[in-house]
Amino acid sequence: MLHTAFALCLILITVSSNLAIAIKKEKRPPQTLSRGWGDDITWAQTYEEGLFHAQQSNKPLMVIHHLENCQYCQALKEVFAQNEEIQEMAQNNFIMLNVMHETTDKNLSPDGQYVPRIMFVDPSLTVRADIIGRYSNRLYTYEPQDLPVLIENMKKALRLIQSE
Repeated sequence: MLHTAFALCLILITVSSNLAIAIKKEKRPPQTLSRGWGDDITWAQTYEEGLFHAQQSNKPLMVIHHLENCQYCQALKEVFAQNEEIQEMAQNNFIMLNVMHETTDKNLSPDGQYVPRIMFVDPSLTVRADIIGRYSNRLYTYEPQDLPVLIENMKKALRLIQSE
């Protein structure tokens, strides 16, 4: 009887530890505010909150304008979320905000209200209209193949802060 109880306890311990390992390996559900752009990134909820945190932390704010039903936004989001360098910089060096509506700051749409559009705001709360992508007709848009340009622009935003 004691031998059977001991064996049963060992089986229960083994099963529960395997179950715990299986649960840990499950992908965690996406953070609501990430909307798929990076679940390990801390996202600001509003533009005003992002500005506040940028000023307080002396980090630039990166604002991603997008729409859920936009195929170009979806394509950019997928490569953005999978790029380790972008994710690391976003987690550690930026205040991040993704919005699916226009903000009240008209400086965030200097050449129109299109998506996807990525803008940077420095800690002095200046919209950096000088940090642009590679398209002359949509200065702040990026396509999946433009990640090297986006990475360079993220680094530029960081350099601008360090030089001030």
